[in-house]
Amino acid sequence: MNNGHMAEWRRLDNAAKIFPSATSKADTKVFRFSAELNEPVDRYLLQDALERTLEDFPGFCCVLKRGLFWYYLEESATDFLVHEEDAPPCGILYHDSRSPLFDVSYYRCRINVELYHVLTDGAGALQFLKALTFYYLRAAHREELKHCAPLDFDASAAQRADDSFAKYYTGKKPRRSRLLKKLPPVYYLKGPKTAEYHLKIVEGMVPSDKMLACARERNVSVTALLTAILMRSIHEEMGERDKKKIVAVSIPVNLHKYFPSQTVRNFFSVVNIGYCFDGSSDRIEDIAVSVRDTLAETLNSDYLQERLDTLAAVEHWMIARVVPLFIKNIVLKRFYLRSEREYTTTLSNVGQVEMPPEMSPYIHRFDVFNSTKDLQACLCSFENRMSISFTSQLLSNDIERRFFRTLTAMGIPVELSYNRFEGMGERD
Repeated sequence: MNNGHMAEWRRLDNAAKIFPSATSKADTKVFRFSAELNEPVDRYLLQDALERTLEDFPGFCCVLKRGLFWYYLEESATDFLVHEEDAPPCGILYHDSRSPLFDVSYYRCRINVELYHVLTDGAGALQFLKALTFYYLRAAHREELKHCAPLDFDASAAQRADDSFAKYYTGKKPRRSRLLKKLPPVYYLKGPKTAEYHLKIVEGMVPSDKMLACARERNVSVTALLTAILMRSIHEEMGERDKKKIVAVSIPVNLHKYFPSQTVRNFFSVVNIGYCFDGSSDRIEDIAVSVRDTLAETLNSDYLQERLDTLAAVEHWMIARVVPLFIKNIVLKRFYLRSEREYTTTLSNVGQVEMPPEMSPYIHRFDVFNSTKDLQACLCSFENRMSISFTSQLLSNDIERRFFRTLTAMGIPVELSYNRFEGMGERD
């Protein structure tokens, strides 16, 4: 570092430890949050906004280093520069120990923030984008927004850099029968894929109020309803020989809602929800109720504490501390590949994005999507606009088509868009 300053470093949190081993060209472990404004983005104002944002998020100014036993994060003196979008979304960020772990770009009216999952999770990424958008708009409309109150993250620098997995690890042995339920065989998505691991994006914009009303009519949450629609859309594309397998959807859980944490590092869990159509109803209402009941069983502090203790316990084993990193990489990659066999697809609901009301006239919408080897759905809402984005490397759009057609059949209008790129060849 400059001026003889010794670079500070910190350990990876429990969730982040697996991502370097699981990263590949097929799955970069990169996700993107975007803010689409009602006006073109000014590059220089965005650069100023980024520099101001990084003062609030100093932990993002780091690189990933390899140690003898673990990867670790080290602060970096690199100048982080915004640029016009010039590559397909969610491309690989981590190349070597000098690589920035996030990227800020713009295209016309859109501000993009891409982050490597080692650095943060969806909750932390959303805070970063909200701060970046706030500082940009306040600079672009200095007079109109001069009285706009700053975003209140209500956390000290130490609290935001906290490793909450370590903080809330109790060391108690979980009731394994509760966490490791045996499920029938899981169905896995199949089919030709895009060339060179290109990520295909299909996005639907729907009115939030109509979506919420539709869920309330069925006495379920929006997450439960959309999970049910996704499950049936997949089931309708399954071959007859696969119909006895369950469709399992992995749902990331923001642990900040269950533990008093203010960290912007990774602090999430997942629950896998399965539904077997063989001998069961294929009505959306019945599937949604099943999903709702499973979520009620798992989305509580007791269950999530047990799951946190189970996952965090491994790194506290003495043998795990002394095994060299190259062996850990092999073990962690196998563990991750095995965990992927427990679900068919993923649905992530980031929730409602809140910004100061004075800024609403300048913002059109927010978007979020994630890298994936197969198919993943992400959704978020801003005011009365809900974005439902599918990312996929599968050439077929049949699942997405069935999903959005189900919404329109329910009386929910859908505005569709998708990305185009060259080289849409296929691979096995």
